[in-house]
Amino acid sequence: MPCHVARYQHIKNGDIGWAVVDTQASGDLCFYAIKGNYDDTQSFLRHGKDLAFSMASQLRNYEHKLISIAAINVLSPISKPCRILCQGSNYPQSRIETGMDPNDKSFNTIFHKSDTSITGPTSDIIRPSHVQLLDYEIELGIVIGEDISTAVELSKDNLHRFIAGIVMVHDVTARDIQIPQGQYFKGKSYRTFCPTGPFLCLLGPDEMHYLESLSLQLTVNGELRQSDTSGNMIYSPHETLSELSKFSDLKPGDLLLTGSPGGCALTVPSGILIKLLGLLPDTIKWKAFINKQSKNDKYLQPNDLIESTIVSADRKINLGTQRNLVISE
Repeated sequence: MPCHVARYQHIKNGDIGWAVVDTQASGDLCFYAIKGNYDDTQSFLRHGKDLAFSMASQLRNYEHKLISIAAINVLSPISKPCRILCQGSNYPQSRIETGMDPNDKSFNTIFHKSDTSITGPTSDIIRPSHVQLLDYEIELGIVIGEDISTAVELSKDNLHRFIAGIVMVHDVTARDIQIPQGQYFKGKSYRTFCPTGPFLCLLGPDEMHYLESLSLQLTVNGELRQSDTSGNMIYSPHETLSELSKFSDLKPGDLLLTGSPGGCALTVPSGILIKLLGLLPDTIKWKAFINKQSKNDKYLQPNDLIESTIVSADRKINLGTQRNLVISE
């Protein structure tokens, strides 16, 4: 069975711990403390993962220390420092919406996001004062479980050797930084731009098939904006990790964000208009881009509430719910 775990902080004394999360028949969540001190996600995955699996298989038969949810704050299950590697345009609909060919697999778009952006699953998202075009992007995060320090060829059959599990991530993006400046790293890395969690779902060898049957949904103020299934990814996790291993080392607790479905606020001009804009000086071209985009009311505004979920078709995996309020800097 998949094993859901959470990283938490005691409200009273500030101590940080890990817990196995169990969903009761009523839908209520129970948190059971995992024994041991794990300073970060890497330490937990190296030394506490097996204990978590063992606990999860016995929760209904043995007593474990139950934690009062009222006494804790649930944190991001991914701690800093870590590496966050991202895929761009990895769903057909997102490619269509940005004027790309959804069937083109000529290259896999990969870039970085700073771990400074990581925040909790219910933390506020702070819109910097100079940002107008704040966009939302729900993503499935693949959590590395073993050191990768050489080129490896991953497949569906051996993927379990290298990944620990999955987590929900919100890849918040400042489009007026990312696109006019060509600054993916900066536009995606402001503090609070990466709500993560609430749960890390550990997967065993027989559960890797869930990577292809997860439903991703994101709403803004109750309006459905993004909805797709992970089985529609253009580049699968094992393909991407095989490629990454050729030029990047990875450690337990590092993250691969697998791309966002269609439905983001960003809109792309027609092909003819793009050609015409290309004839203009950059200052005029990008001013026109920002002016046009700023008329789109789907971009996030202060007091907007974003809610995100990722669940499997059989409901055995539920990565929890993120609820994030947008506030001004």
